Amino acid sequence: MSEAAYTEAMTLVAMIFEALAALVLLVGLIFFAIMSTRQWIRTRSGASAYRLMRQGFGGVLLLSLEILVAGDLIRTVAVAPTLDNVLVLGIIVLIRTFLSFSLEIEIDGVPPWRKALVSGGKVAADAQRSANEESAAAESGAEEPTTEQPADPRQ
Repeated sequence: MSEAAYTEAMTLVAMIFEALAALVLLVGLIFFAIMSTRQWIRTRSGASAYRLMRQGFGGVLLLSLEILVAGDLIRTVAVAPTLDNVLVLGIIVLIRTFLSFSLEIEIDGVPPWRKALVSGGKVAADAQRSANEESAAAESGAEEPTTEQPADPRQ
């Protein structure tokens, strides 16, 4: 494989990762908008629906940021591994890491280093599971369950 063909192929792979990240965002937004609407219809609890949307879509954002970082790595390392590109990649990764930490703190209420590591997909799944439990409780006539913060893992 020639160098030009390799560069073209790796550029295409990086673009596929970027498109996948955008698709994850779009599908996640639509999915959690529908799930939040269903949650509100079932429970008539705006707080529950909002929490589902916020936590679920936050997890989707984390997942798409991880995919974007992978695409950037491929583009930088495989396509044009110059010192300038590596420095730009480092800055991009730092910004996205800061965004990921900020999102995790916003979603979970604790810094990521104070709890077990979770991926964006796990956060989205946990939000859906919590909403299903709240729906089941609302349908059975029980009070809405309280959402407890995770225990401090240092204890």
